[in-house]
Amino acid sequence: MTSSWIAPCCNRVIHALPETHRSAAAIEARIRAESFEVLGWLEPAAGIEFSGRSLVLVGNAGPAMFERFASERDPVLDLMDRWTRDVLTPLADRLGARAQFPFDTPHPPFLTWARAAGAGTTSPLGMNIHPEFGLWHAYRAAFIFDDAIAIPPADAGPSPCDNCADKPCLTTCPVNAFSPDGYDVAACAAHLSSADGEPCRTHGCMARNACPAGLEYLYSPEQTRFHMVAFMKARGVDPETIG
Repeated sequence: MTSSWIAPCCNRVIHALPETHRSAAAIEARIRAESFEVLGWLEPAAGIEFSGRSLVLVGNAGPAMFERFASERDPVLDLMDRWTRDVLTPLADRLGARAQFPFDTPHPPFLTWARAAGAGTTSPLGMNIHPEFGLWHAYRAAFIFDDAIAIPPADAGPSPCDNCADKPCLTTCPVNAFSPDGYDVAACAAHLSSADGEPCRTHGCMARNACPAGLEYLYSPEQTRFHMVAFMKARGVDPETIG
C-alpha cells in the first residue's frame, strides 16, 4: 500500500515508495525524477562512518537541477541551500531515509564518502572530478537508510585526469591561481573583483571550463553566473559594484 504527496511547487503527485519494494534502482529513479543525480552508494566500512546501513550520495550533474531551482525560486533572491533542503528533506522522508547536507554543522565528510563510493578523485584544481560528469557536478545531500539495501558496487574506474597529458586546467587561469601547490583563493577573488575579471564573472572559471572531461554536462550560462556570484559574495565581493 502506498500513500501520495502533492509537491506544492509544481502540483506533481508523488507516491511514497513502499518499504518492501525499496531497491537501489527504485530509489535512484525517484531521485532522478526530482532533477537530481545519484553520485554513489556506500555501506559502513573501516574509516567510513555514518549512522545507518546504507547511504546514497545525491547531487546535481549538468543543468537539470538548476533549471528546476530557477523555475521554483528566484535565483537572485533565494538561497539554493534552503531550496535544496526544502526539496530533499521530504524526498528522503518518502524514501524512508534521513537527509544530511554538506552545509550542516558539523560538516559531514562528503568527500570521504565520495572517494569510498567511487564517485571521483581529486583533480589538479583541487575539485572533485567524477569519472562521468567531470567537474560539472556537486554534492547536495546524503540519504541514510537504517536498513541494508543491495547497492551497486563502487567502481570509479580511472580518473579522467590520468590520461590528460596537457592539463589545460593548470595553464588557463589568467592569474595562475591554480598550481601544484594549491589554489590561491586571494588571487582569484582579487581578479574577479577587477575589470579584467569580467570574462570569468560572465563565463565562469576559465580553468574549470578548460577541462575536457564531462563536457556534455556543462552548466548553462545562467547556472554558471549564479555560482560565480555566490562565490564572490562569499568572499565579500559585490558584483554590482564592479565597474
